[in-house]
Amino acid sequence: MSSFAQEYKNASHLVLGELQETLDRVDPVMLERLKEEILSADKVFFVGVGRVLLSLQSVVKRLAHLGISAHYVGEITEPAITENDLLVVGSGSGASLFPLGIAKKAKKLGAKVVHIGSNPNSEMKEIADFMVRIPVRTKLYLPDEIESQQPMTSLFEQALLLLGDILAKMIIEEKKLDMKALWAYHANLE
Repeated sequence: MSSFAQEYKNASHLVLGELQETLDRVDPVMLERLKEEILSADKVFFVGVGRVLLSLQSVVKRLAHLGISAHYVGEITEPAITENDLLVVGSGSGASLFPLGIAKKAKKLGAKVVHIGSNPNSEMKEIADFMVRIPVRTKLYLPDEIESQQPMTSLFEQALLLLGDILAKMIIEEKKLDMKALWAYHANLE
């Protein structure tokens, strides 16, 4: 095996190991509560910035495939949020200005707010109805965060994406959705 091939194998095992440890430490009670909020909301909005937003956009797309009215804040076709809706804020630190501002506005408009992040003591604590904690290394270096050998907050962004896909799978099973029928929601102008 070449030196690069071995390095690749080692890196992939490291990343997958970190992800498994992270997903194992997410509180299933809070995750179930998030699932119930998603299913009971008229519309579900997501907000984040940077790579977190990219992960959340993937979650939005997957939920839309399940027939859920899902949107990310700032999309050109974003509808109005109401008291019957849910805003999911993705922010590891819970201190990113744009998501915080949007969360405050959504709360004023009567929507429920859920924070998916790593820092349980951020400003989001005062805004969110509850938190789903992904307890990984953030820029804050809290003592109970899972260490990562990946750059910056990669582990948070990866876990956020996988958590969305795991929730989608659980929703499919709960609602007994036909996997083949889901293709009716998939883009077809490709």
